[in-house]
Amino acid sequence: MAAIQLIATCPMGLEALVAREIKDLGYDDAHTENGRVTFTADEQAICRTNLWLRTADRVLIKMGEFPATTFDELFEGTKALNWPDWIPENGEFPVQGRSHKSQLSSVPACQGIVKKAIVEKMKQAYRTDWFQETGPRYVVEVALLGNIATLTIDTTGPSLHKRGYRRLVTEAPLKETLAAAMVQLSRWQPDRPLYDPFCGSGTIPIEAAMIGWNIAPGLRRTFPAENWREIPAKLWNDAREEAYDLVRDDIPLEITGSDIDPEAIEVAQAALKSAGLAGEID
Repeated sequence: MAAIQLIATCPMGLEALVAREIKDLGYDDAHTENGRVTFTADEQAICRTNLWLRTADRVLIKMGEFPATTFDELFEGTKALNWPDWIPENGEFPVQGRSHKSQLSSVPACQGIVKKAIVEKMKQAYRTDWFQETGPRYVVEVALLGNIATLTIDTTGPSLHKRGYRRLVTEAPLKETLAAAMVQLSRWQPDRPLYDPFCGSGTIPIEAAMIGWNIAPGLRRTFPAENWREIPAKLWNDAREEAYDLVRDDIPLEITGSDIDPEAIEVAQAALKSAGLAGEID
């Protein structure tokens, strides 16, 4: 399998946690930056990191990075990248963008330039002038930081904090990724009790239970990259089978959550049931 540069994005301050999770999965080439961890791996890492990362937001394929102070530089730098290696002729490829302290401050204009450059590159590869974009979705992002443009393709879709077990929400809900980070930073271990007296919708107890039983947080959801031709279905099946095999639900856990709000408790109970976890939150 070919080496791929990947980026795991995360909230500022959680980079070290995300890097540790990546290394625990066997990918040692992890480098932290502000709000992201960059590492080199293979196609199967896209499957495994999406399933297993508890504190990251998304897993992105890093297509390239180059200086861009003008629209011409942005166009030519984007066009030089190997987009047909990932995006098929029928692929849908919307472009998102963000700019911070860059001379190219108009995000809509940058998105348009990047889209045009990708189309020109794909015209050369597929020998056609029209792309219907009716196939799998490949969300491209152009991130401009200072005078540097970074081009990525999103493999995750909705943020990884959306585990798939939450059907209802309460006011001011705690993100699952942040709850998992809090549990990990507390150095809690499954052989110790955990009590959350203000558990709200139960996010911290649920995330702790998933950590305690080694349940991959992405097992109950899907990802856009599952529909990509470049990542065979077997890789996703193998990654999910590995995750199921590593579940340790025979470990006794002493995790308790309570809250004064009956509506929050109802939401927590529903999430607990949806997550496939036995127990009660009072």
